[in-house]
Amino acid sequence: MSYRVEGATAHVTLARPDKLNGLTLDMLAQLVEAAAEIRKNRDVRVVLLSGEGSSFSAGLDFPSAAKQPQRIARYFLPVPSFAPLPGRGTNMFQRACWAWRELPVPVIAVISGHCYGGGLQLALAADFRFAAPDSELSVLEAKWGMIPDMTGTATLSELVGIDTAKLLTMTGKVISGDEAAGIGLVTGVADDPAVPALELAQLLSKQSPDAVTAAKKLFNAAWSESPRAAFAAERRAQLRLLAGTNTKIARKARMKGSEPEYRPRTLT
Repeated sequence: MSYRVEGATAHVTLARPDKLNGLTLDMLAQLVEAAAEIRKNRDVRVVLLSGEGSSFSAGLDFPSAAKQPQRIARYFLPVPSFAPLPGRGTNMFQRACWAWRELPVPVIAVISGHCYGGGLQLALAADFRFAAPDSELSVLEAKWGMIPDMTGTATLSELVGIDTAKLLTMTGKVISGDEAAGIGLVTGVADDPAVPALELAQLLSKQSPDAVTAAKKLFNAAWSESPRAAFAAERRAQLRLLAGTNTKIARKARMKGSEPEYRPRTLT
């Protein structure tokens, strides 16, 4: 896996093209580490998550993982820093995906070729997904007699109806990028999905980083909350933004008709 920051954009690339970017146990740990580094870098405003070569990711590399049974057992345990009590929080398999969901900046997944199993769950943890029309997406765990256990049940339930989520999970059906767009599984489709992904990254980078962070946190928290809880969260977030420097910069720029020059993100 490779990770680099260019300007306000962090590029995270799964880099095993000869293995269709199959996820190894090392790569899962690297994904968690990269997310932690990005969280600390307040100059980063958006993340592009992609796969090197012709595929996004064919999912967990089972033959590779099977060679390390003790490490697999450890990965199933809750991650200590996120799980103060036994059985709470996320384990390493889940953290490799959910860490991107919890980042204070938007994450955009660029999908081409295979996007199976753990690879799909990683893409679903992003805020936006752009796919090639002929890309192939599948909850492939069904083919192994398993279920998605890398946060896919939570992210699927936000994007598609329960019947569609069950169908994809129970059958392991492979769908194209076009089909995925039709059911709301991806944000958009393009022959080169990196193009709209970069365009969106540039657009997001021009917004107040604190407002973008607040919006991501609000929608993630409020999606399954009652309207009353969501409204309370809105009020708290808005008051904090109104007192912040970047909102003042946005207001002054709007009044002058100029482009705002924002400070680094303050929200976490």
